[in-house]
Amino acid sequence: MYRKVIKRALDILISFLSLVILSPVLLITAIAVKIDSKGPALFKQTRLGRGGKEFKILKFRSMVLNAEHTGSGVYSGKDDARVTKVGKFIRKTSIDELPQVINILAGQMSLIGPRPPLTYHPWPIEEYSDEQKRMFEVRPGITGWAQVNGRKDVEWNRRIEMNVWYVDHVSFILDLKIFFMTIFKVATNADNENVSETVKKYAPAQAAEEQTEKEEIK
Repeated sequence: MYRKVIKRALDILISFLSLVILSPVLLITAIAVKIDSKGPALFKQTRLGRGGKEFKILKFRSMVLNAEHTGSGVYSGKDDARVTKVGKFIRKTSIDELPQVINILAGQMSLIGPRPPLTYHPWPIEEYSDEQKRMFEVRPGITGWAQVNGRKDVEWNRRIEMNVWYVDHVSFILDLKIFFMTIFKVATNADNENVSETVKKYAPAQAAEEQTEKEEIK
């Protein structure tokens, strides 16, 4: 009942109220982004949503135009020159994620759920194992279980494991716990920078094979 009906109803209610209440913040941020650097205020990026379906996630642009094609690609670490002055602030405060309330209203996202990965990173949808694909059984979220348990410090295989765990245990109490843990993470700016690449240099199938070997040894 919660997962199929109540969770979606709460998403619509909370995202609509957030859009109304935070409209001044959204407007000021959009203007600041435009003044600070050349380009649109919003950044649209293709992500994988429920069922592995592609959608355009919305963020306030925090980097220079075409940043993904320069520097360190998808990874943005400390003192990344591609991040604008305003971008540093809205990233630190997570204001850059606020436009995703529109994605929630559109039914593409939820407030709480696995973060939607890029179509090509950490790997294409075809390379996810059947178990890993289970993370796509629910709508992706603005924040999730993996984000409050390491966020950007966690290697992707482990992130996906936590996403699947969330799918198996989703409940109102768990979502409430993640919500308050997220507030703490944002307030302390914990785990909000990539300290190293978090994708193993081998395919998920090989990772699963190695895990099986470890279990057999035990």
